[in-house]
Amino acid sequence: MSAPVTVAAAVPERLRLTEIFLSLQGESNSVGWPTVFVRLTGCPLRCRYCDTTYSFHGGQWWEIDAIVAEVARLGVRHVCVTGGEPLAQKRCLALLQRLCDAGHAVSLETSGALDIGGVDPRVARVVDIKTPGSGEVHRNHWANIALLTPRDEVKFVICSREDYEWSRAVVAEHALAARCDVLFSPAFGQVAPRELAQWIVDDRLPVRFQLQLHKVLWGDEPGR
Repeated sequence: MSAPVTVAAAVPERLRLTEIFLSLQGESNSVGWPTVFVRLTGCPLRCRYCDTTYSFHGGQWWEIDAIVAEVARLGVRHVCVTGGEPLAQKRCLALLQRLCDAGHAVSLETSGALDIGGVDPRVARVVDIKTPGSGEVHRNHWANIALLTPRDEVKFVICSREDYEWSRAVVAEHALAARCDVLFSPAFGQVAPRELAQWIVDDRLPVRFQLQLHKVLWGDEPGR
């Protein structure tokens, strides 16, 4: 008589999270909307202006089912998966799909250093292109540009006039404004917002000037 076959129970998919919270979206085309932020732990980059260094380490393990349930409990349509660098955790792709399946308007904030090709096409991808002033310009994954669609956005954080001129050249070289919305944001405390705004106006640049609304409202308060 043959031995009984033991079937292993499926292991729930998990992600390491720093926080889940409800606030206003402070950036991107969804600025101003009440939004649930799902902040994943960990990032392979160390940008000089990073304002979420607390998300580099620690965090807690959450099952994807629990994350989706918590997002639903908070009761708004817009959800932003951010970090850290969310794509550094492989199961982020499954989370994005589940959130879309649940009917949410989902956005992903990513450093631009990792391949965005596997992201669910229903997700609006906000992709950084790292400027020289970030200290991580060598990490840009330039192949992502060919994957951009009109529902995506590209963001440049400008730390200086040199960063601005570098970014202006990248926008022209890759015809980025024809692919998707392009955002220029002043690095907090490094470039005066009015100064960057004037540069954009003077050059008639086809980009959107962006201030971080949450910084205007709440400063550097974590979880905002």
